[in-house]
Amino acid sequence: MEPGAPLLFFDSGIGGLSILGPTRALLPHAPIVYAADNAAFPYGTRSEGEIAARVPALLGRLVERFRPRLAVIACNTASTIALDHVRAALDIPVVGTVPAIKPAAERSKSRVIGVLGTEATVRQPYVDNLSRDFAGDCTVIRYGSAALVELAERRLAGDTVSKDEVVAAAQPLFEAANGAEIDTVVLACTHFPLLADWLEEAHPGVAFVDGGAGIARRIDYLTKGQPWPDTAGDGIAVFTAPPPDTLRPALEKFGLSQIKTL
Repeated sequence: MEPGAPLLFFDSGIGGLSILGPTRALLPHAPIVYAADNAAFPYGTRSEGEIAARVPALLGRLVERFRPRLAVIACNTASTIALDHVRAALDIPVVGTVPAIKPAAERSKSRVIGVLGTEATVRQPYVDNLSRDFAGDCTVIRYGSAALVELAERRLAGDTVSKDEVVAAAQPLFEAANGAEIDTVVLACTHFPLLADWLEEAHPGVAFVDGGAGIARRIDYLTKGQPWPDTAGDGIAVFTAPPPDTLRPALEKFGLSQIKTL
């Protein structure tokens, strides 16, 4: 393994930064390529067939270009639909991001759990299986919100976004039958941890959980013993369409100082 071989993170937009952040904390010297398929953003409103075809093809191009040691699908929608397709197409380890229903069930006292994701994620059989296997004694309430994804993108890009907009976009989850009993919410879209501070303020008795820290530990485990550069290098952000210039400061906070278009 070459020390300069990067970790490749992939999402439809900037939500995967919520996975990159804890990974950077564990592996500060790891070279990073962060790829955003913003030309097809948002994935949550696209069909399963489109995502299942697009994601493996695009990741194949990225792997050929950047030669990463490992790929992370830092997107719940892409993972629940295309993870098996990607693993079949690539010859490197692939880490998926799936809803953190198991830790949510372990934490919940009321046994009523919310799953807040994209419209595509919350309807997947993958979520049915996670709920059955790890939260069988819980009531699992799902809600898909495209608006929250857009709000997260806009907030990180420096646009004016209010807390009230974010809280209102998530409110249908809590207004569903038994929604008032929710004590734990799975943030089943990697964009949503970027809004978690406002959601926590609006619902002080509710725990909001995501898989970011667990994914970081998995990456650390899979790369244990591999060489890294002596110092942290500049990370690269790759987009499938030109990104807004206002996104640059947020990318730089995550160590992504180079911006390219695929």
